[in-house]
This record gives sequence, C-alpha cells and structure tokens, in this order.
Amino acid sequence: MLDERSRTLLKTLIERYVADGQPVGSRSLSKYSGLDLSAATVRNVMADLEDLGFIASPHTSAGRIPTPRGYRFFVDSLLTMQPLESEKIHAIEGRLHPSQPKELISSASQLLSGFTHFAGIVFTPRRKTQRIRQMEFVSLSEKRILLILVTADGDVQNRILFTERPYSASELVVATNYLNQYFADHDFEQIRNRVKEDLLKLRGDLQTLMAAALAAGDEALNQENDQYVISGERNLLEVEELSSNMKRLRELFDLFEQRTVLMQLLDLSYRADGIQIYIGGETGLAPLDECSVVTAPYKVDGQIVGTVGVIGPTRMAYERVIPLVDITAKLLSSALNYQANS
Repeated sequence: MLDERSRTLLKTLIERYVADGQPVGSRSLSKYSGLDLSAATVRNVMADLEDLGFIASPHTSAGRIPTPRGYRFFVDSLLTMQPLESEKIHAIEGRLHPSQPKELISSASQLLSGFTHFAGIVFTPRRKTQRIRQMEFVSLSEKRILLILVTADGDVQNRILFTERPYSASELVVATNYLNQYFADHDFEQIRNRVKEDLLKLRGDLQTLMAAALAAGDEALNQENDQYVISGERNLLEVEELSSNMKRLRELFDLFEQRTVLMQLLDLSYRADGIQIYIGGETGLAPLDECSVVTAPYKVDGQIVGTVGVIGPTRMAYERVIPLVDITAKLLSSALNYQANS
C-alpha cells in the first residue's frame, strides 16, 4: 500500500509521537527520518498519509499525529521489536515463584503494571477440569451446614447450605466420607455427572443434601474461576491523552468494575493463540476507544488457561510492551507448570 519513503516517514512520525507526545511536523520528520528530502516533499507525503487515514492533523497544530489505523499499520508492518533487558527478565522470574497460584496471578499483574506504568491485567477463565481434593460438611446450626471444597491447587471455597431439616453429625460424616471415597481427585464435571447417577441409590434425605452440595459447589468454583486481577489502574490518570477527557476516563474506570464486559474481551484473547493487540475501537468497547490492549495467553500442561495483558493509551511504546507481555506469559506458564507437576 505504501512505498518505502512513505513507510519510513510514517514509522518516524509514530516513533517521535510516542516518545514526545507532541504532533510531529515536517521539519522533525526531515531531521529524524534519515531521508534526504525537502520539507515540501515531506509535506506532500504527509498529506498523502492523511488522505489514507494513517495520520491526522489536530486543530491546534500544524503537525500530525497517528490515527488508530496508522498505529495498526505500524504494529503489523513497521514495528522494530526491542529485546527485553536481561535485568527485567530476571526481575520477572524472581517475582513469579510464590507457592500459591493466586499469588502468582497477582504478581504477574503487578509486574506488568510496574514495568509499563499502565494497567496490568491477568485473567483466569473458567476451567471445567478443576479437580477436587477434598469435600466436607460441617454443621453450623440446626438447618445450616458449611460445605468446604478444597481444590487440587490448594484453593479453599466455603458455601453455606440451608437445609429443610437438621442433619446429625453422623449423617454428615457419612455424606463426607461418601464424597471423598468416590470422588476425590476427580474434576467437578465428573463429580456432578456421577453423583446425579448415584443420587437415586441414596436415601431420600441424603439425596437432598447431595443435590444442594452439587449446586453450591458448582456456583463456588465457577465464581472462583471467572475472575481477573488488575493492577495499576491509577497509572492511567497520569496519561495526558486519557486524563484530559474526564468523562471517558470515568467510563474507563467503570469498565474495570464491570467484570463481565471486560472478561468478554479477555476471553477473545484466550481463544486466540499468541500475542493479540487491540487498538482503539477494535475492542468494540467505547471506553477503550483511546486505548490499546496487548495480551498473550499462558498455559499449563500445554493447555491455554488464561491471559495476561496491558491496558494503556494508543500512544504506547509497542516495541517494549509487546515483548514484556510475551515474556510474562511465558514465565507465568513456567511457574504454574512447576507448581502443577511438583
């Protein structure tokens, strides 16, 4: 679509704008592009790039700024990736070693935020293969029973069951032993299907208790797995392009609170393999029209289980953010695999 001269000038313009945050004029392009072109020639090329929708001219300046289409062409065709410094790689490795998966997720989010000065986000999608290590019933009062679920990852979920009649301690022991004897180390999908078949063989009063336990356990595990951790949202208050529009900034922070909507975007990244970059309106979410989202999936035992990413302005140093997101996903995968197999 563009000749080599136009590509060079567009690349230079975007790099200067990312570095300085100011509209770029023809004089700056002549100076930094390395091309031996007159100012008039540069202006003609810029006019052509503007006609093609790659750059725009703010009303207050004779210089130009990139459009989302310009950023997209830059990322797809012109970007020169910068290798991540070994110090940063070692710093990430050093932080991604806690004993609990939840701490790993939180650390990855904080690392992405700290290194980019934007918002770091890590998403763990629902995993139907969540294995149960142990289940237990504990009597709280006459008609209130505590269901305790311990997953193979060591996560503990508690749910209170409200029953139609009181259950004795011995009945709860029978129910607990039944579940742990037949269903320990199975995933919840298998437990649900097998218990449904076996419910008919149980006494009527235990049927009711088991059915309630299944419903509560399913809800607890789904709620636990449908979540994300986000760090550094306040960094976006320091981004001039975003903070200058308080209405849009409020919409952006509202989006961070709307768990379901943001998870839809992260779920798209989860389904795609490799680095995904959404620029401006490509997300389909209006509050992100002036933002870019860079994501990468992470894996356990070769299976994608979640997404790491950075949310920042479209004016971001993609050549540094993309490798950072990529290496964080890889090192998080490595840490989680070590946990899963140790």
